[in-house]
Amino acid sequence: MSIRFAVRGEHIQLDQLLKAAGLVDSGGAAHVAVEEGRVRVDGKLETRKRAKLRAGQRVRFAGEEIELVGVGPEEA
Repeated sequence: MSIRFAVRGEHIQLDQLLKAAGLVDSGGAAHVAVEEGRVRVDGKLETRKRAKLRAGQRVRFAGEEIELVGVGPEEA
């Protein structure tokens, strides 16, 4: 399944994204998922819990794909 997530501002941190998208219950759970090697960004394993993600990138975790999309200035 695919989730479209609007990035407000320049970026969102990976741990914040997983929580905001409802894929983990807490920031701690997001950190564990990254540490265990269960998160991929643009098809590559991501090991940085606070990696800065931008519109156009894709994150895969727990059978879900999150597509990051930009938000226009009038919507931010």
